Amino acid sequence: MKRRILLVDDELAILLTLKAVLELNGFEVATAASAKEAKQKLQVAEFEMVITDMRMESETAGYDVIHAARQQKYNPATAILTAYPSLGNDWQTRGAHSLLVKPVNTPDLLRQLEALLVTHQDTKAQNHKVEPKTTPQSKPARNSSAHKAV
Repeated sequence: MKRRILLVDDELAILLTLKAVLELNGFEVATAASAKEAKQKLQVAEFEMVITDMRMESETAGYDVIHAARQQKYNPATAILTAYPSLGNDWQTRGAHSLLVKPVNTPDLLRQLEALLVTHQDTKAQNHKVEPKTTPQSKPARNSSAHKAV
């Protein structure tokens, strides 16, 4: 099953280029050209990740998209895509999981997205994990999974 991404950017050339790159690399990509359109799409479909430009209808429209994404029960990973990386750490306090700086080359972009998806899925799994009850005869299960960096 392909992983679904909502890609949000008001620059059509960037939107279409990134969509093509992501689709060629196994992602299913829905697009939105504004924060308003993105918020509507977030309510009618589920996405594993939301990647949004920061400056669209307003200087901080990307934060509106991040906020809307974080309100969804399916809890997608979120990333801000910007040509203006001088946001400091504000993007983290506003709910984004990652900051991607334009222009980004394809291998770097794919590596960052894969890492974000793995980290986010692990976090979601940890938050939903119920600790097994142990009896005197049983030993707790060891966590032997190791993550390989991509």
